[in-house]
Amino acid sequence: MLQPVGVGHKSLADYTHLVGRPLIEEVRTLAEGLQGLRVLHLSATAFGGGVSEILYTLVPLMRDVGIEAEWEIIIGREEFFNATKLMHNALQGAPQDLSPHDWKVYEEYNEINARELSGDWDVIIVHDPQPLAIRQHVREKSKNWVWRCHIDLSTPHEPTIERLVPLIAEYDGGSVYHLQQYVPASLNGAGPVHICPPAIDPLSPKNMALSPEDAAFVCDQFGVDVDRPLMCQVSRFDPWKDPHGVIDAYRIVKEDLPEIQLALVGSMATDDPEGWEFFNSTLEYAAGDPDIKILNNLNQVGSIEVNAFQSQAEVVVQKSTREGFGLTVSGRSGRRGPSSAATSAASRSRCRTARPATSSRRPRSAPTARCASCASRSSASSSAAPARSMSASTS
Repeated sequence: MLQPVGVGHKSLADYTHLVGRPLIEEVRTLAEGLQGLRVLHLSATAFGGGVSEILYTLVPLMRDVGIEAEWEIIIGREEFFNATKLMHNALQGAPQDLSPHDWKVYEEYNEINARELSGDWDVIIVHDPQPLAIRQHVREKSKNWVWRCHIDLSTPHEPTIERLVPLIAEYDGGSVYHLQQYVPASLNGAGPVHICPPAIDPLSPKNMALSPEDAAFVCDQFGVDVDRPLMCQVSRFDPWKDPHGVIDAYRIVKEDLPEIQLALVGSMATDDPEGWEFFNSTLEYAAGDPDIKILNNLNQVGSIEVNAFQSQAEVVVQKSTREGFGLTVSGRSGRRGPSSAATSAASRSRCRTARPATSSRRPRSAPTARCASCASRSSASSSAAPARSMSASTS
Protein backbone atom coordinates (compact mmCIF):
# COMPACT_ATOMS: atom_id res chain seq x y z
CA MET A 1 0.00 0.00 0.00
CA LEU A 2 1.00 3.60 -0.53
CA GLN A 3 1.74 5.65 2.58
CA PRO A 4 -1.29 7.49 4.00
CA VAL A 5 -0.71 10.98 5.39
CA GLY A 6 -2.27 11.88 8.71
CA VAL A 7 -3.82 15.35 8.88
CA GLY A 8 -5.39 17.26 11.74
CA HIS A 9 -8.92 18.52 12.20
CA LYS A 10 -10.10 21.79 10.69
CA SER A 11 -13.54 23.36 10.46
CA LEU A 12 -14.87 25.90 8.00
CA ALA A 13 -16.56 27.60 10.95
CA ASP A 14 -13.13 28.70 12.19
CA TYR A 15 -12.80 30.97 9.14
CA THR A 16 -16.10 32.79 9.63
CA HIS A 17 -14.48 35.88 11.14
CA LEU A 18 -12.21 36.16 8.09
CA VAL A 19 -14.61 35.61 5.17
CA GLY A 20 -18.07 36.08 6.71
CA ARG A 21 -20.91 33.68 7.42
CA PRO A 22 -22.56 33.96 3.94
CA LEU A 23 -19.48 32.54 2.18
CA ILE A 24 -19.15 29.68 4.69
CA GLU A 25 -22.82 28.81 4.20
CA GLU A 26 -22.40 28.98 0.42
CA VAL A 27 -19.52 26.49 0.54
CA ARG A 28 -21.54 24.09 2.68
CA THR A 29 -24.51 24.39 0.32
CA LEU A 30 -22.33 23.64 -2.71
CA ALA A 31 -20.94 20.58 -0.91
CA GLU A 32 -24.34 19.07 -0.09
CA GLY A 33 -24.36 17.02 -3.30
CA LEU A 34 -20.88 15.67 -2.56
CA GLN A 35 -21.65 13.98 0.77
CA GLY A 36 -19.80 10.67 0.98
CA LEU A 37 -17.76 11.26 -2.19
CA ARG A 38 -14.52 9.23 -1.91
CA VAL A 39 -11.59 11.40 -2.99
CA LEU A 40 -7.90 10.50 -2.91
CA HIS A 41 -5.08 13.05 -3.24
CA LEU A 42 -1.88 11.48 -4.56
CA SER A 43 1.44 13.33 -4.29
CA ALA A 44 5.20 12.76 -4.11
CA THR A 45 5.88 14.06 -0.61
CA ALA A 46 4.14 15.09 2.58
CA PHE A 47 6.83 17.52 3.61
CA GLY A 48 8.30 20.69 2.11
CA GLY A 49 6.88 22.77 -0.73
CA GLY A 50 3.50 24.16 -1.66
CA VAL A 51 1.66 20.92 -2.44
CA SER A 52 1.96 19.59 1.09
CA GLU A 53 1.22 23.02 2.55
CA ILE A 54 -2.06 23.16 0.63
CA LEU A 55 -3.11 19.56 1.32
CA TYR A 56 -2.59 19.74 5.09
CA THR A 57 -5.41 22.30 5.08
CA LEU A 58 -7.50 21.19 2.09
CA VAL A 59 -7.96 17.54 3.09
CA PRO A 60 -9.41 18.22 6.58
CA LEU A 61 -11.65 20.99 5.20
CA MET A 62 -12.98 18.59 2.55
CA ARG A 63 -13.76 16.14 5.35
CA ASP A 64 -15.51 18.88 7.30
CA VAL A 65 -18.07 19.35 4.50
CA GLY A 66 -18.77 15.61 4.25
CA ILE A 67 -16.31 14.46 1.57
CA GLU A 68 -14.39 11.28 2.42
CA ALA A 69 -10.99 12.68 1.50
CA GLU A 70 -7.67 10.89 1.93
CA TRP A 71 -4.08 11.70 1.02
CA GLU A 72 -1.36 9.20 0.11
CA ILE A 73 2.22 9.64 -1.08
CA ILE A 74 4.00 7.53 -3.66
CA ILE A 75 7.13 5.51 -3.04
CA GLY A 76 10.41 6.17 -4.82
CA ARG A 77 14.15 5.86 -4.41
CA GLU A 78 16.86 8.37 -5.24
CA GLU A 79 17.05 7.32 -8.90
CA PHE A 80 13.35 8.12 -9.33
CA PHE A 81 13.51 11.53 -7.67
CA ASN A 82 16.68 12.39 -9.62
CA ALA A 83 14.74 11.69 -12.81
CA THR A 84 11.67 13.66 -11.72
CA LYS A 85 13.84 16.63 -10.68
CA LEU A 86 15.29 16.68 -14.19
CA MET A 87 11.71 16.53 -15.45
CA HIS A 88 10.65 19.39 -13.16
CA ASN A 89 13.50 21.59 -14.40
CA ALA A 90 12.83 20.74 -18.05
CA LEU A 91 9.12 21.52 -17.68
CA GLN A 92 10.04 24.94 -16.30
CA GLY A 93 12.33 25.66 -19.26
CA ALA A 94 15.72 24.06 -18.62
CA PRO A 95 17.06 22.81 -22.00
CA GLN A 96 17.75 19.28 -20.80
CA ASP A 97 15.43 16.31 -21.34
CA LEU A 98 15.51 13.04 -19.42
CA SER A 99 17.79 10.35 -20.82
CA PRO A 100 16.24 7.08 -22.07
CA HIS A 101 17.35 5.50 -18.79
CA ASP A 102 15.68 8.29 -16.78
CA TRP A 103 12.42 7.83 -18.68
CA LYS A 104 12.60 4.09 -18.03
CA VAL A 105 13.09 4.69 -14.29
CA TYR A 106 10.17 7.14 -14.27
CA GLU A 107 7.84 4.68 -15.98
CA GLU A 108 8.91 1.73 -13.82
CA TYR A 109 8.25 3.57 -10.56
CA ASN A 110 4.87 4.79 -11.77
CA GLU A 111 3.95 1.20 -12.56
CA ILE A 112 5.16 0.06 -9.11
CA ASN A 113 3.08 2.76 -7.42
CA ALA A 114 0.06 1.87 -9.55
CA ARG A 115 0.22 -1.70 -8.24
CA GLU A 116 0.38 -0.39 -4.65
CA LEU A 117 -2.65 1.88 -5.12
CA SER A 118 -5.65 0.35 -3.40
CA GLY A 119 -9.30 1.21 -2.98
CA ASP A 120 -12.23 2.09 -5.18
CA TRP A 121 -12.36 5.88 -5.47
CA ASP A 122 -14.84 8.31 -6.96
CA VAL A 123 -12.06 10.81 -7.75
CA ILE A 124 -8.28 10.55 -7.64
CA ILE A 125 -6.45 13.88 -7.81
CA VAL A 126 -2.85 13.36 -8.92
CA HIS A 127 -0.54 16.22 -7.97
CA ASP A 128 2.36 17.20 -10.25
CA PRO A 129 4.34 15.12 -12.78
CA GLN A 130 5.91 12.55 -10.44
CA PRO A 131 2.80 10.28 -10.26
CA LEU A 132 1.28 11.43 -13.59
CA ALA A 133 1.75 8.08 -15.37
CA ILE A 134 -0.01 6.01 -12.68
CA ARG A 135 -3.45 6.38 -14.27
CA GLN A 136 -2.55 4.51 -17.46
CA HIS A 137 -1.89 1.37 -15.40
CA VAL A 138 -4.93 1.38 -13.07
CA ARG A 139 -7.60 3.62 -14.55
CA GLU A 140 -10.27 1.25 -13.18
CA LYS A 141 -9.42 2.19 -9.57
CA SER A 142 -11.27 5.50 -9.82
CA LYS A 143 -14.37 6.68 -11.61
CA ASN A 144 -12.67 10.01 -12.38
CA TRP A 145 -9.04 11.12 -12.55
CA VAL A 146 -7.84 14.74 -12.27
CA TRP A 147 -4.29 15.96 -12.78
CA ARG A 148 -3.37 19.00 -10.65
CA CYS A 149 -0.31 20.85 -11.96
CA HIS A 150 1.57 23.03 -9.47
CA ILE A 151 4.51 24.12 -11.61
CA ASP A 152 5.14 26.79 -14.23
CA LEU A 153 4.61 25.27 -17.70
CA SER A 154 4.67 28.60 -19.54
CA THR A 155 7.94 27.85 -21.40
CA PRO A 156 8.57 24.09 -21.14
CA HIS A 157 11.37 22.18 -22.86
CA GLU A 158 9.44 20.83 -25.83
CA PRO A 159 10.75 17.21 -25.92
CA THR A 160 9.77 16.77 -22.26
CA ILE A 161 6.28 18.27 -22.41
CA GLU A 162 5.53 16.42 -25.66
CA ARG A 163 6.25 13.14 -23.87
CA LEU A 164 3.82 14.00 -21.06
CA VAL A 165 0.94 15.64 -22.95
CA PRO A 166 -0.60 12.31 -24.06
CA LEU A 167 -0.70 11.22 -20.41
CA ILE A 168 -2.33 14.51 -19.35
CA ALA A 169 -4.93 14.25 -22.14
CA GLU A 170 -6.09 10.87 -20.82
CA TYR A 171 -7.34 12.36 -17.53
CA ASP A 172 -11.11 12.26 -17.94
CA GLY A 173 -11.65 14.73 -15.09
CA GLY A 174 -9.30 17.14 -16.81
CA SER A 175 -6.22 19.00 -15.70
CA VAL A 176 -5.99 21.94 -13.30
CA TYR A 177 -3.48 24.81 -13.45
CA HIS A 178 -2.78 27.87 -11.35
CA LEU A 179 -2.75 30.26 -14.31
CA GLN A 180 -4.00 30.15 -17.90
CA GLN A 181 -0.49 30.65 -19.26
CA TYR A 182 0.61 27.41 -17.56
CA VAL A 183 -1.68 25.30 -19.78
CA PRO A 184 0.51 23.50 -22.36
CA ALA A 185 -0.23 24.78 -25.85
CA SER A 186 0.31 21.27 -27.21
CA LEU A 187 -2.61 20.00 -25.12
CA ASN A 188 -4.68 21.69 -27.83
CA GLY A 189 -8.08 21.30 -26.19
CA ALA A 190 -7.65 17.64 -25.25
CA GLY A 191 -9.61 17.07 -22.05
CA PRO A 192 -11.22 19.64 -19.75
CA VAL A 193 -8.94 22.40 -18.44
CA HIS A 194 -9.59 24.27 -15.20
CA ILE A 195 -7.83 27.31 -13.72
CA CYS A 196 -7.64 27.34 -9.92
CA PRO A 197 -5.09 29.61 -8.22
CA PRO A 198 -3.63 28.34 -4.94
CA ALA A 199 -4.27 30.02 -1.61
CA ILE A 200 -2.77 30.21 1.84
CA ASP A 201 -4.41 29.12 5.07
CA PRO A 202 -4.58 32.31 7.17
CA LEU A 203 -5.05 30.22 10.34
CA SER A 204 -1.99 28.01 9.89
CA PRO A 205 1.00 28.59 12.20
CA LYS A 206 2.91 29.94 9.20
CA ASN A 207 0.37 32.68 8.50
CA MET A 208 -1.40 33.48 11.78
CA ALA A 209 -0.81 36.85 13.40
CA LEU A 210 2.32 37.17 15.53
CA SER A 211 2.98 40.08 17.83
CA PRO A 212 6.09 42.15 17.05
CA GLU A 213 7.55 41.00 20.35
CA ASP A 214 7.06 37.31 19.55
CA ALA A 215 8.48 37.71 16.02
CA ALA A 216 11.52 39.56 17.35
CA PHE A 217 12.08 36.93 20.06
CA VAL A 218 12.09 34.09 17.53
CA CYS A 219 14.39 35.89 15.07
CA ASP A 220 16.79 36.79 17.87
CA GLN A 221 17.26 33.06 18.57
CA PHE A 222 18.74 32.67 15.09
CA GLY A 223 21.24 35.49 15.44
CA VAL A 224 19.24 38.25 13.76
CA ASP A 225 19.78 41.71 15.24
CA VAL A 226 16.17 42.74 15.67
CA ASP A 227 17.11 46.41 15.94
CA ARG A 228 18.45 46.42 12.37
CA PRO A 229 16.47 46.07 9.12
CA LEU A 230 15.99 42.63 7.60
CA MET A 231 15.39 41.34 4.07
CA CYS A 232 13.98 37.82 3.78
CA GLN A 233 13.18 35.21 1.14
CA VAL A 234 11.24 32.06 2.06
CA SER A 235 11.60 29.41 -0.65
CA ARG A 236 13.05 26.03 -1.43
CA PHE A 237 16.76 26.01 -2.18
CA ASP A 238 16.30 25.70 -5.89
CA PRO A 239 17.87 27.50 -8.89
CA TRP A 240 14.39 28.68 -9.97
CA LYS A 241 14.05 30.60 -6.69
CA ASP A 242 17.42 32.28 -7.42
CA PRO A 243 18.82 32.66 -3.89
CA HIS A 244 22.15 33.69 -5.43
CA GLY A 245 20.32 36.56 -7.10
CA VAL A 246 18.77 37.51 -3.75
CA ILE A 247 22.27 37.69 -2.26
CA ASP A 248 23.32 39.91 -5.18
CA ALA A 249 20.34 42.19 -4.45
CA TYR A 250 21.22 42.26 -0.74
CA ARG A 251 24.79 43.29 -1.56
CA ILE A 252 23.53 46.16 -3.70
CA VAL A 253 21.25 47.30 -0.85
CA LYS A 254 24.11 47.03 1.64
CA GLU A 255 26.12 49.59 -0.30
CA ASP A 256 23.45 52.16 0.54
CA LEU A 257 22.29 50.69 3.83
CA PRO A 258 25.20 48.99 5.65
CA GLU A 259 23.03 47.83 8.56
CA ILE A 260 20.82 45.58 6.36
CA GLN A 261 20.63 41.83 7.09
CA LEU A 262 19.39 38.96 4.90
CA ALA A 263 17.61 35.73 5.87
CA LEU A 264 17.19 32.94 3.31
CA VAL A 265 14.75 30.45 4.81
CA GLY A 266 13.61 27.20 3.27
CA SER A 267 12.72 23.57 3.84
CA MET A 268 14.40 20.52 2.37
CA ALA A 269 11.74 18.44 0.62
CA THR A 270 12.06 14.67 0.32
CA ASP A 271 11.30 14.73 -3.42
CA ASP A 272 14.08 17.23 -4.22
CA PRO A 273 17.51 15.54 -4.31
CA GLU A 274 18.99 18.71 -5.79
CA GLY A 275 18.06 20.74 -2.70
CA TRP A 276 21.14 19.98 -0.60
CA GLU A 277 23.49 20.68 -3.49
CA PHE A 278 21.95 24.09 -4.03
CA PHE A 279 21.74 24.82 -0.30
CA ASN A 280 25.49 24.23 -0.03
CA SER A 281 26.22 26.32 -3.12
CA THR A 282 24.19 29.16 -1.55
CA LEU A 283 26.24 28.91 1.64
CA GLU A 284 29.38 29.15 -0.46
CA TYR A 285 28.01 32.10 -2.43
CA ALA A 286 27.30 33.98 0.83
CA ALA A 287 31.08 33.88 1.45
CA GLY A 288 30.80 33.82 5.23
CA ASP A 289 28.95 37.15 5.52
CA PRO A 290 27.74 37.21 9.16
CA ASP A 291 24.72 39.30 8.18
CA ILE A 292 23.40 36.55 5.87
CA LYS A 293 21.43 33.85 7.69
CA ILE A 294 20.80 30.71 5.60
CA LEU A 295 18.39 28.43 7.43
CA ASN A 296 16.28 25.33 6.85
CA ASN A 297 14.13 22.89 8.77
CA LEU A 298 17.22 21.10 10.11
CA ASN A 299 18.08 24.34 11.94
CA GLN A 300 14.73 23.91 13.75
CA VAL A 301 13.03 26.33 11.36
CA GLY A 302 9.36 25.39 11.12
CA SER A 303 6.13 27.20 10.35
CA ILE A 304 6.24 29.52 13.38
CA GLU A 305 9.83 30.50 12.59
CA VAL A 306 8.96 31.22 8.95
CA ASN A 307 6.08 33.37 10.17
CA ALA A 308 8.43 35.25 12.50
CA PHE A 309 11.00 35.99 9.79
CA GLN A 310 8.32 37.25 7.41
CA SER A 311 6.75 39.34 10.17
CA GLN A 312 10.08 40.81 11.26
CA ALA A 313 11.35 41.56 7.76
CA GLU A 314 11.09 45.08 6.37
CA VAL A 315 11.10 43.57 2.87
CA VAL A 316 10.14 40.05 1.80
CA VAL A 317 11.71 39.11 -1.53
CA GLN A 318 10.35 36.48 -3.91
CA LYS A 319 12.90 36.37 -6.70
CA SER A 320 11.54 33.37 -8.57
CA THR A 321 12.35 33.11 -12.26
CA ARG A 322 9.71 30.34 -12.44
CA GLU A 323 7.03 29.97 -9.78
CA GLY A 324 4.20 27.47 -9.51
CA PHE A 325 2.65 28.92 -6.35
CA GLY A 326 3.71 32.39 -5.26
CA LEU A 327 2.42 31.48 -1.77
CA THR A 328 5.17 33.53 -0.13
CA VAL A 329 3.79 36.67 -1.76
CA SER A 330 0.25 35.70 -0.68
CA GLY A 331 1.47 35.14 2.85
CA ARG A 332 3.15 38.55 2.92
CA SER A 333 -0.12 40.20 1.90
CA GLY A 334 -1.43 39.45 5.38
CA ARG A 335 1.36 41.51 6.95
CA ARG A 336 2.23 45.15 6.71
CA GLY A 337 5.31 45.90 4.65
CA PRO A 338 6.45 45.58 1.03
CA SER A 339 7.17 42.50 -1.03
CA SER A 340 9.55 42.51 -3.97
CA ALA A 341 8.59 39.84 -6.52
CA ALA A 342 10.60 38.92 -9.60
CA THR A 343 9.36 38.02 -13.04
CA SER A 344 7.39 34.79 -12.55
CA ALA A 345 3.73 34.91 -13.58
CA ALA A 346 2.53 33.41 -10.30
CA SER A 347 4.34 36.03 -8.23
CA ARG A 348 2.92 38.85 -10.37
CA SER A 349 -0.56 37.37 -9.98
CA ARG A 350 -0.19 37.14 -6.20
CA CYS A 351 0.98 40.76 -6.07
CA ARG A 352 -2.04 41.94 -8.07
CA THR A 353 -4.49 40.15 -5.78
CA ALA A 354 -2.77 40.90 -2.47
CA ARG A 355 -4.68 43.18 -0.14
CA PRO A 356 -3.17 45.10 2.76
CA ALA A 357 -4.09 43.79 6.19
CA THR A 358 -4.12 45.39 9.58
CA SER A 359 -1.07 44.65 11.67
CA SER A 360 0.56 45.53 14.93
CA ARG A 361 3.90 45.86 13.14
CA ARG A 362 6.05 48.74 14.34
CA PRO A 363 6.13 51.89 12.12
CA ARG A 364 8.85 51.80 9.49
CA SER A 365 11.69 54.26 10.03
CA ALA A 366 13.34 56.29 7.30
CA PRO A 367 16.30 53.85 6.99
CA THR A 368 14.02 50.85 6.64
CA ALA A 369 11.88 52.70 4.10
CA ARG A 370 15.11 53.18 2.13
CA CYS A 371 15.74 49.43 2.49
CA ALA A 372 12.40 48.69 0.80
CA SER A 373 13.13 51.05 -2.06
CA CYS A 374 16.65 49.73 -2.62
CA ALA A 375 15.57 46.09 -2.43
CA SER A 376 12.89 46.64 -5.03
CA ARG A 377 15.30 48.34 -7.44
CA SER A 378 18.12 45.84 -6.96
CA SER A 379 15.85 42.81 -7.29
CA ALA A 380 14.48 44.16 -10.55
CA SER A 381 17.99 44.92 -11.78
CA SER A 382 19.36 41.46 -11.05
CA SER A 383 16.26 39.85 -12.58
CA ALA A 384 17.24 41.41 -15.89
CA ALA A 385 20.55 39.53 -15.89
CA PRO A 386 20.83 36.42 -18.09
CA ALA A 387 19.50 33.27 -16.41
CA ARG A 388 22.11 31.02 -14.85
CA SER A 389 22.83 27.74 -16.54
CA MET A 390 20.63 24.93 -15.25
CA SER A 391 23.00 22.21 -16.43
CA ALA A 392 25.42 22.84 -13.58
CA SER A 393 22.71 22.38 -10.97
CA THR A 394 21.19 19.27 -12.52
CA SER A 395 24.29 17.35 -13.49
